[in-house]
Amino acid sequence: MTKNFYEVHDVLETYKNAVQEKDEEKLLSLYASDIHIYDCWGSWESKGIQSWQANVSEWFNGLRKNDVRLEVAFTDVVIETVSTLAFVHCAVSYTGYQQQTAVKLQQTINRFTYGLRKTQDSWEIVHEHSSLPIDFETGKGMFDLK
Repeated sequence: MTKNFYEVHDVLETYKNAVQEKDEEKLLSLYASDIHIYDCWGSWESKGIQSWQANVSEWFNGLRKNDVRLEVAFTDVVIETVSTLAFVHCAVSYTGYQQQTAVKLQQTINRFTYGLRKTQDSWEIVHEHSSLPIDFETGKGMFDLK
């Protein structure tokens, strides 16, 4: 499952493609075995690749069950790197379409921060944090702001 990602941008492009293809193995190949994730969806926190794999499986199975094609777009990407560490922050848009009719179902925009480390000439995600602004009147996350 290990792949070589020579540039941090390659990691983001592979993430986008893996989600759009619902390819669990490809997506998980981006992450370190000791990944630590704070998420806006489902499980609040994932520690370790097995925990994250369970969330990814549930996510992709739900998309398949509901016949949803999900498109991913990264915007406002900022990448800072030093020899073996990288820091990324960006906005990530997820747009769901009904597979058969191409009707747009929903779009959400999350804020993401990634921490990556370089091991044996390849980048891997060791920390991921997604967040949303909160509407103080309702206490709910606002998924469509930018």
